[in-house]
Amino acid sequence: MNHALSLRIGPATFRIGSAWRRPVEALAALYADYPAPVDGVADFTVRLEPAGPFRRWLRPSIFITGDHGLADAAPMSLAHGLLAAEMGMNLQMALGWRRHLLLHASSVEKDGRALVMTGESGSGKSTLAAQLGERGWRLMGDEFALLDLDTGAVFPFPRLVSLKNRAIDVLAAETPQRRMGPLLAGTAKGDIRHLVPNRDAIGRMGEGAKPALLLFPRFGHAADVRAVGQGEVFMRLTQASTNYVALGEPGFTALTRFVADVPARAIDFPSGNEAVALVERLWKECG
Repeated sequence: MNHALSLRIGPATFRIGSAWRRPVEALAALYADYPAPVDGVADFTVRLEPAGPFRRWLRPSIFITGDHGLADAAPMSLAHGLLAAEMGMNLQMALGWRRHLLLHASSVEKDGRALVMTGESGSGKSTLAAQLGERGWRLMGDEFALLDLDTGAVFPFPRLVSLKNRAIDVLAAETPQRRMGPLLAGTAKGDIRHLVPNRDAIGRMGEGAKPALLLFPRFGHAADVRAVGQGEVFMRLTQASTNYVALGEPGFTALTRFVADVPARAIDFPSGNEAVALVERLWKECG
């Protein structure tokens, strides 16, 4: 690859290579405060390659590949190169990471305890985690929560937060513009803009926390809280994990412990501010 950048996010290290300069420059600007791999060797390689022999110059189109890839993945416009790089890193983690049980979840920390939130796309978990991260909590991640197989602690993966559509204006109103990435309009999921986690989140990304509460958020409904039984929690978390099956017995043991030890609630909320208030109330109750 003609252009490349190496960086560390939580315990994972990446080398992102690109046939074009622009995606790597965008990454370098937004990940400027992130460390490089200690020994210069990355866990994963991401490559942004032309989708065909002439697509580097003629209607430039990116195919995402690397150590792990999806052969039938649709190519992306060069205008969305930053998003392609982010998707490439997420893909490597989802298909290749084995040191922790991966949960597709957002997580934040306060007073040494972690709040984990998981749900379908559009449930509001990323936006809620980002808002909490700006209001006294430490953002641990909006894509993956890393569950330690031995201790049960949750470890951070604080990559850029992917804000979509209405969430962009919500976070732009309470975040310095220097931490907001460029607007990527017209992606497959609508408009996207990335938020750089604050310095506390980046500086403490090697620091885990004991999970204390699991939430299944749902945006766009009247405020409500419901208990969730352990059987349902276990089923939903196996579906939310990309490496549960690959880990075998250690994954089963870690997930069983998490489900037994961590109270779970489903919450509905009509707005971010009401969601934050609801989370703060539940956090006090489980403390």
